[in-house]
Amino acid sequence: MSSQPRPTQRAGPSVSTTVTEEPPLLAVDNLHTTFTTERGDVPAVDGVSFAINEGEVFGIVGESGSGKSVTALSLLGLADGATVTADRLCFRDEDLLTKDEAALREIRGNDISMIFQDPMSSLNPVMTVGEQIAEVVRHHGDVGESQSLFAELRRKYVTGTSESSASWQRAVELLDTVGIPDPADRANEYPHQLSGGMKQRVMIAQALAGDPDLIIADEPTTALDVTIEAQILNELLDLRDEFGVSIMLITHDLAVVRETCDRVAVMYAGEMMETADTRT
Repeated sequence: MSSQPRPTQRAGPSVSTTVTEEPPLLAVDNLHTTFTTERGDVPAVDGVSFAINEGEVFGIVGESGSGKSVTALSLLGLADGATVTADRLCFRDEDLLTKDEAALREIRGNDISMIFQDPMSSLNPVMTVGEQIAEVVRHHGDVGESQSLFAELRRKYVTGTSESSASWQRAVELLDTVGIPDPADRANEYPHQLSGGMKQRVMIAQALAGDPDLIIADEPTTALDVTIEAQILNELLDLRDEFGVSIMLITHDLAVVRETCDRVAVMYAGEMMETADTRT
């Protein structure tokens, strides 16, 4: 039987992934996320601590319900209905817990982007993928445009000149960057017209639109076959190598962690049980 394709393991940038003289890109100490229910408080994340360095792929692995996704949402202020506390939650030495919603919106996209599990529920079904990426570019990218989505759609449907805008051209470039063939044509398609692998690449392009320093990828290969899974994971590694972006990879698959990550943390029942270097 032939072996299944796996992502190509490669060394990270020439920085230590265990001990570094530079401060970490993201530092999390004693993170607690609690949801209040009719039956009382439920601790979804219970005292989690970790750090992610520049240019590092850091994996968080655990079974469903272990708190992996809630940890990621807590970092970005997206854990709706939860109480989030920490001794330290810093991105580039800035305390995220002291930021108001407006400041967090600037950080989300500009500095930290997230690739969610299910692209079909994350992508807007009535907008082309090019329009959706261009919207992120206008809000977070550096293309010299400040048009609202309404203005962009007006240009498209009234004047027919949407494709000449800088944000649209940047969207096409991003689709090309993540390996989508014929990106100018694909940009005009709707999510339902794309395969699962293509939709996941669109999500990666959207995450790149604000030129972030950290991408949080939450189960980015869920429901994809092993061939497409390997392609998507290699795409993420290519982005790390080309742009120096750090990646926080959330998964339940230890094989993916072994082939992709520099370090890994194991979560169980809301707690981080251990952290280890995958290359030793």
